[in-house]
Amino acid sequence: MSILNVEHLSHGFGDRAIFQDVSFRLLKGEHIGLVGANGEGKSTFMNIITGKLQPDEGKVEWAKHVRAGYLDQHTVLEKGMTIRDVLKSAFAYLFEMEEQMNAICDKMGEASEDEMNAMMEELGTIQDLLMAHDFYIIDSKVEEVGRALGLQEIGMDKDVSELSGGQRTKVLLGKLLLEKPDILLLDEPTNYLDEQHIEWLKRYLQEYENAFILISHDIPFLNSVINLIYHMENQKLDRYVGDYDHFQEVYAVKKAQLEAAYKRQQQEIAELEDFVARNKARVSTRNMAMSRQKKLDKMEVIELAKEKPKPEFNFMEARAAGKMIFEAKDLVIGYDEPLTRPFDISMERGEKVVLKGSNGIGKTTLLKSILGLIPPLSGSVELGDYLYLGYFEQEMAPGNTTTCIEEIWKEFPSYTQYQVRSALAKCGLTTKHIESQVRVLSGGEQAKVRLCKLINRETNVLLLDEPTNHLDVDAKEELARALKAYKGSILLICHEPEFYESFATRVVDCSEFCLRG
Repeated sequence: MSILNVEHLSHGFGDRAIFQDVSFRLLKGEHIGLVGANGEGKSTFMNIITGKLQPDEGKVEWAKHVRAGYLDQHTVLEKGMTIRDVLKSAFAYLFEMEEQMNAICDKMGEASEDEMNAMMEELGTIQDLLMAHDFYIIDSKVEEVGRALGLQEIGMDKDVSELSGGQRTKVLLGKLLLEKPDILLLDEPTNYLDEQHIEWLKRYLQEYENAFILISHDIPFLNSVINLIYHMENQKLDRYVGDYDHFQEVYAVKKAQLEAAYKRQQQEIAELEDFVARNKARVSTRNMAMSRQKKLDKMEVIELAKEKPKPEFNFMEARAAGKMIFEAKDLVIGYDEPLTRPFDISMERGEKVVLKGSNGIGKTTLLKSILGLIPPLSGSVELGDYLYLGYFEQEMAPGNTTTCIEEIWKEFPSYTQYQVRSALAKCGLTTKHIESQVRVLSGGEQAKVRLCKLINRETNVLLLDEPTNHLDVDAKEELARALKAYKGSILLICHEPEFYESFATRVVDCSEFCLRG
């Protein structure tokens, strides 16, 4: 049975087309991976099918009584609500049903026999729905999901406006899973999750009976939970049965076949055009020339998709730093309250150190404390000599209305326009992206703009906070290669071992000194 029908969908932003005549059907129980390079329109597609965005053309039809749950990258949580409040709000529609049931009971005293029978039937239906959706064990369900996602450690009564990016994602994910929708729509759910909770989500999705559509650039995770791939490229959406690895094999074969057919056709076109040019003027061969011209006119010309620019990240390197990069003694970090017990941590020239551990335990705070952006609550941080630091933040400041060109120009005012465009193009951004405002770009494209600033500045120490979030597969592979080749020192926060294992010299588990670890 079809849950969702999308027919002849077309959409664009300004003169940039995202989809052209796309059709899509979602069947009950399908576990779909929605893949494609950054900026191909995956999040836009999710916004269209959830009704957040109206398409330029085409129609989106959901089956009746289907409840969709959407984990959006950019949902805002209201100040004043606790984690428990947000999780319980998943059952708002059930509380409304209970009110409906109470209202029916209040009217029963004055009802006629026929009305009473109708009311009893309706009460039975509501009662069954409440039972099916675990209404009478809501509190234990909330506690169970809170425990599974590590929210109990943060504190179920904590105000959601005080949470880190990763903690917010966990709360929204918990609410969504408690809603038990008929279809889950997940936009990069692993971005801010640590390994332990990615494992839990993986098991949950493997056992999930209903349908889901998952956008993810985390290939091992994707492979473990999906059975269908929809590939978004060049304004089209193509369906492949199987996991991501199988899709890549089939896609490579299809691409090779298309290129071979294109070459054959181009050769045939050249031969036909040559014959027409040589023979159309001669009376004796004019008819043959005309018939070949007709064949040319009727021919459906094969077009090859434009190759997407592949990013190239080559970090500019400054002179060598001193032997010690930084040394922290009896360090306690935090804001109003300490996040850690006193601990020592240091790093020497040439080390490539990864910080790992659960969300919200203080990894980003540690990075900012080393940089001097946040003063430590106690203890000391001493930086070494001759440091040229490069810092990659998790997210760009909201409300930024500059274009990509202006964003790079601000950083490098001496660059010519050609140099700015060339620097952005090397990071895998096309002319249309380069001239767009940064805020309309996808998360992955925004990350490439921030990386562009970093690779064009001479550094000998890189401090990177979750640089792989939102990046597509090609960009991730290229970034791992560039960091391996980098001769300076690296301090990296990352939750993807397969990304850093080829270059990391040491992995530090922050839970060993963090109070919430």
